[in-house]
Amino acid sequence: MYAFPSIDMAATGSNIVRMRRQTGMSVQDLQQIFGFSTPQAIYKWQRGTAMPTLDNLVVLAAVFGTTLDAIIVRTGVM
Repeated sequence: MYAFPSIDMAATGSNIVRMRRQTGMSVQDLQQIFGFSTPQAIYKWQRGTAMPTLDNLVVLAAVFGTTLDAIIVRTGVM
């Protein structure tokens, strides 16, 4: 049986919070960048109750000046 890695959503959310703060951005700043009518999706990402879609992760990486690997926390065997 194979053991596949998975995403630690809570730790990934913590990374999003940390990187957002390091760049001096507010949740509302990200809301505007993504064109969301409410900030709820971003709060869910930060809490680890939802993950950004792949295209939103690419935008987050660009906004934070980092890579997808730096945002996403993986668990399990690689």
